[in-house]
Amino acid sequence: MSSKKQAVKKIKSLCYLVFGGSVAYQCIYFKKDFNGYYNKVLQPISRHLDPEWAHKIGVSALKYGLFPRECYQDPNILHTKFLDYELSNPIGIAAGFDKHGDAVIGLRNLGFAIVEIGSVTPVAQEGNSKPRVFRLSEDEAVINRYGFNSEGHNEVYQKLHTINKTLLDKGLLGINLGKNKSTQNACDDYIQGIQKFADIADYFVINVSSPNTPGLRSLQNKEQLKSLLIEVNKARNDLPLQKKPPLLVKLAPDLTIQEMKDIVSVITKKESKVDGLIISNTTTDKSSLLNNEFANEEGGLSGKPLTRKSTEMIKDMYKLTKGQIPIIGVGGVFNGQDAFEKILAGATVVQIYTALIYHGPPVVTKIKRELAELLEKNGYTNVAQATGKGS
Repeated sequence: MSSKKQAVKKIKSLCYLVFGGSVAYQCIYFKKDFNGYYNKVLQPISRHLDPEWAHKIGVSALKYGLFPRECYQDPNILHTKFLDYELSNPIGIAAGFDKHGDAVIGLRNLGFAIVEIGSVTPVAQEGNSKPRVFRLSEDEAVINRYGFNSEGHNEVYQKLHTINKTLLDKGLLGINLGKNKSTQNACDDYIQGIQKFADIADYFVINVSSPNTPGLRSLQNKEQLKSLLIEVNKARNDLPLQKKPPLLVKLAPDLTIQEMKDIVSVITKKESKVDGLIISNTTTDKSSLLNNEFANEEGGLSGKPLTRKSTEMIKDMYKLTKGQIPIIGVGGVFNGQDAFEKILAGATVVQIYTALIYHGPPVVTKIKRELAELLEKNGYTNVAQATGKGS
């Protein structure tokens, strides 16, 4: 063999060795210190990807179990009750992250006690045209106008009904229902969802607050909401089940006090009652943004700019309902302090979404640790004791 060929062979061998060693190092680093690996390697890479592609990759990684299971043991101070269910902690993932029910177990393994999927529409639809997701790093915010992109009831049901519910272990599966863009009678779409997922859902969410489906938010108007909830309650009560899944409504953060009062007058009536509220969806108010590049983009804004707005709305609705209707607080929860303030405002449990986009799986344990410390520091022995104490 010529010296030239020998040199080429040695170079190739060296390249293979370096590549193999690099991969081995990455694997060891990933397994030994996942939080550090995510913060120093995966997170910087994800920020250079198209936001929607990064979202899809994250969901796929959870679906196939590529992220390690959370090692944190939820302390007793975080144990709480919600909708008559015992939960190991009060932290959930909001609808919109796992739209099609692909990563339920993966999300539970990250430490979420509540996994809410959807919004799911009766018939599959593509949603709005792309680009439809915009990352605003300076604001730690996201603007999206997905428009209820959904694989439809049948496809999502096929995925969810095979899940062994014991794997959720003190966790809940919520089904967030939406309407198809072309549907004239929204009530029919929500009723179809209740009938389809009745044997799977731990609770249902009637989403009438997304800003990305034309006319949807008008369903929050007093008379329309009343008509909708009367029919939805009838459908739920007619289910051939001993235990009917609780019914929640998700509201927009852009409602006036009078509109909130009108909603309360509806949801506290027997024929149109709900078992809980989710406060809140994304906002259309972009006046506080630091990032002017995307300030004029249509769609709902989530993340840090929504933190205070949603917390204030939780406080208002807690007072208006006299604390009688459980609230899921969502909107700009990035740390334990944010979660604690929403609980003090009146939330029974909280959900996150945008924080997971910016800080990845480690943020779940971080929020729980910090919340546990704040509860203890302020003299509370459980979450329920703190609920509404700031209202």
